[in-house]
Amino acid sequence: MFESLKDTFVQQLRELVVDPEVDRRIDQIPNRLSESGYDAWGLNPEWTKWSISLVRWLYEKYFRVEVFGIEHVPQGRVLLVANHSGQLPLDGMMIGLAMALEADPPRAIRAMVEKWFPTLPLISTFFHRNGQVVGTPRNCIKLLENDEAVLVFPEGVGGSGKLIWKKYQLQRFGYGFMRLALRAGTPIVPIAVVGSEETYPGLYNIKPYFPITPTWPWLGPLGLIPLPTKIRLYFDEPIIFEGNPDDPDEMLQPKVEIVRSSIQKMIQFGLETRPSVFS
Repeated sequence: MFESLKDTFVQQLRELVVDPEVDRRIDQIPNRLSESGYDAWGLNPEWTKWSISLVRWLYEKYFRVEVFGIEHVPQGRVLLVANHSGQLPLDGMMIGLAMALEADPPRAIRAMVEKWFPTLPLISTFFHRNGQVVGTPRNCIKLLENDEAVLVFPEGVGGSGKLIWKKYQLQRFGYGFMRLALRAGTPIVPIAVVGSEETYPGLYNIKPYFPITPTWPWLGPLGLIPLPTKIRLYFDEPIIFEGNPDDPDEMLQPKVEIVRSSIQKMIQFGLETRPSVFS
């Protein structure tokens, strides 16, 4: 009897929380699930439906995300390469929501997260259930071979943690994403995120990673509320590179610079054309 009441409660709560459009769009995304409803990396579509429904308001009403060029993202395997900013991974979340809510057909994004994420209780489970994967070369190659859309931030923590007076100045790009693209024969779609940089203006960063902002930690939990900036996402046309993935860094540098330059140009365009940080 208890189980029956529990199932009824969950179903009623689901009807209240899960948006019918989100339900429909997530069902369109191909997946390979076990009998328990999870794929090989821990993704559970039901978790994704709940998560997107709960945070959709942030995407549409709080950050008022505008998307340009999302039709450039090809079907099949693709490496999405974006600038990183904003202290917390809101940029990755907005890209993931854009691909789920606005791409036609919708796509599930596999963001490569830092190797220490599994040490975070609850948060790591939430990330895995929504398709995010620890960023190892093996995981990335397997996902691409499975024709997934993989999101990477070549700037790493250096990008997300940069201070406000360095905003929109791209940090050094690693070469790993290019080696992966060459090894898997994967097109690269550069993405520029404009607006995320100001959500948590970084004033100082205590190592290894504890950002200080105008509101955090001074206001306690309230300091974790991001500023309601307007976020714009720019997707460039896919780029297909050829070459040996085992080439030395100096031979990969020109290819990496093409991607970096594409992102920097889109950032500059976004900054020059936006009316203000909040509009």
